[in-house]
Amino acid sequence: MCLAVPMKVIEINGYLGTAEVGGVKRKINLMLLDDIKLGDYVIVHAGSAIQKLDEAEAEKTLSLLREMVDKTDNLC
Repeated sequence: MCLAVPMKVIEINGYLGTAEVGGVKRKINLMLLDDIKLGDYVIVHAGSAIQKLDEAEAEKTLSLLREMVDKTDNLC
């Protein structure tokens, strides 16, 4: 199963960057998107930023993902 995750861009170096979510940092490829700035939220899939989104939408998606994890934890 593949999952794309909203992450906040915290470092940019050309077409490469670092993004963070929940204290986890990952190197990402920014080549597919134009005009990405520090602090922007992007959807990351397979190490590449594939879409830019606003902070409210990113937080909404992350909240839903957390809710899914919490429900899954309760099943075990």
